[in-house]
Amino acid sequence: MGETVDNTVLTRSGIARRETPVGPDGPDVPVELYYEDLGDPAAPPALLIMGLGAQLPMWPDGFCEQLVDAGYRVIRFDNRDAGLSAKMHGRRARGTVYRRVGRYLLGRPSAVPYTLIDMAKDAVALLDHLGIGRTHVVGASLGGMIAQILAGTEPDRVASLGIIMSTTGKPFPALPTWRVIKLAFEAPAKDASAEEKLDFEVRNIALFNGPNFLPSQTELRRRVQQLADRCNYPQGMLRQFDAMLGTGSLLGYSKVITAPTVVLHGSADPMVRPRNGRAVAAAIPGARFVVIDGMGHDLPKPVWRPIIETLTENFALSASR
Repeated sequence: MGETVDNTVLTRSGIARRETPVGPDGPDVPVELYYEDLGDPAAPPALLIMGLGAQLPMWPDGFCEQLVDAGYRVIRFDNRDAGLSAKMHGRRARGTVYRRVGRYLLGRPSAVPYTLIDMAKDAVALLDHLGIGRTHVVGASLGGMIAQILAGTEPDRVASLGIIMSTTGKPFPALPTWRVIKLAFEAPAKDASAEEKLDFEVRNIALFNGPNFLPSQTELRRRVQQLADRCNYPQGMLRQFDAMLGTGSLLGYSKVITAPTVVLHGSADPMVRPRNGRAVAAAIPGARFVVIDGMGHDLPKPVWRPIIETLTENFALSASR
């Protein structure tokens, strides 16, 4: 484990290892998760789970620092197939992805190399590695889906639950905007320059963020370049997407969640429409639904304060249970 001081935040980093069972195609590779553990180790922990293909810096440093300043120990990590964590090289689902998409829209699972259930077990292995028995859990986008499974299957490990810009995967969800759907059929030319590929990714992030609270082009380009320099592994994003499709509806997990839950969603989210977030809150007993006005599918600086205030209010509810 490494230990550094980043500004005023004590940061520990390391690798958590999960031994996986033997699969039908032979032994599975151990899953190694890279993590960062921020703040006072004695403070109440909060596990942050990021979304599809997203690396741990997608939980912005400043956002995490504000949570640490509020009195929490913050753990962020790279999911399998992303960032500095293990890559499931060579694994692929059989058949066409369009069939899996069709089944997912009906809430049905499909055969895939791994599912969100496996990714939730990865998170449990990380908690075990850190010696954390019980934690607040916050998931964004795909991470919010993993968090629902974690809270539904490990109720004693989850003190409270925060779900940001996510969905239950229930049948007939609200689809992304047409501009977002078109991205699935667009890509830079094979002979595109590094600069052209960077421009393409910057445009994508700007679209997901939405027109409100949009960072400057310079900031967006720096962010995309830093993430690409840290890890550039598009195959992993495709496998994570298959993990979501293969899991199907999460309603069986969502409906049995007992932790105090708040569901936050941006009013201008073009990727996961607000109706999906409202459905998450409706599925989880006692959950509260909070709309962040103007927020898209991203965590720009102007939304940090309302999100953190809402999350910490929900954290506090666990103390009364």
